Amino acid sequence: MCSVDNAKWLEISLSVDGELAEAVAEVLDRFAANGVVVEQNVKYNDAEDLGTPYGPMKVYGYLSIDDQLEDKRSKLEQALFYLNAIRPLPQPEYKEIADQNWMAAWKDHYHPIPIGDKLIILPAWIEQTDFTRLAVKIDPSMAFGTGTHPSTQLCLALTEKYVKAGYPVIDVGCGSGILSIAALKLHASNALAVDIDAESVVATVKACEDNGVADRVEAGTGSVDEIRAGNFGIKEAPLVLANILAPVLIRLFDAGMADLISPEGVIVLAGILFEQAEGVRQSGEAHGLTFVEQMQSGDWVGIVMKKNSNQ
Repeated sequence: MCSVDNAKWLEISLSVDGELAEAVAEVLDRFAANGVVVEQNVKYNDAEDLGTPYGPMKVYGYLSIDDQLEDKRSKLEQALFYLNAIRPLPQPEYKEIADQNWMAAWKDHYHPIPIGDKLIILPAWIEQTDFTRLAVKIDPSMAFGTGTHPSTQLCLALTEKYVKAGYPVIDVGCGSGILSIAALKLHASNALAVDIDAESVVATVKACEDNGVADRVEAGTGSVDEIRAGNFGIKEAPLVLANILAPVLIRLFDAGMADLISPEGVIVLAGILFEQAEGVRQSGEAHGLTFVEQMQSGDWVGIVMKKNSNQ
């Protein structure tokens, strides 16, 4: 039991591998009102190197120390107990943070992240100083889609490579909206951003407003079925982005996700562990797509597949 006499916030952290990081972050995010932080060590070989993640990922959450703390902590530990039954977890670490220091402690985990040749991800409170890159400002109050996770970074790097200036993009499972924003900063004409989670759609709209691209984004609740049904302004695009999880990507291919790609267009797929890549690739090929390339960062991969003109 922690003493709370001189503390206002309780920091909870766990060090886990990449596959578990998302599940742990989702659990912490249920109870941490200000979101969670996912931190990954990265090593660089030279100034041009995009960086290679190594070691475990550390997931942080912050609970307010008040009369509801023990109830929240008990429920959090119960949720982690159930997750531990599926995959072994380390014991969470607890640290008290003084009221005047907790925001600084939370923000200290975030720094500008250069992506590819043109992009830089900035926490919302940091002013841009590198004007050689296009800034994507994100408030890291959501578990994922903040630019810190390797799968998001892979998807951003591939978006930079394949976006076509003056043409639309479709972002399936938009999360924070980071991929749509990046594509628009890279001169896509407009973006359709959809997610089955209504809160993610709200976060996307807010992030687009903060980045000055809201007038070029249509954000709504839904997925592949709703797009194909014509519920939104566009039904296909030369670039489709889907940074979700491998089993979901396979299900979305079965639901007709390949139909969202314009002839000669491509789809960028991420949220895929290395050992899952072949299954995702085979699913895309089963729906008429051609493999283009695969990019890897630590345990995670991004895959690009193309739709031929005769499809």
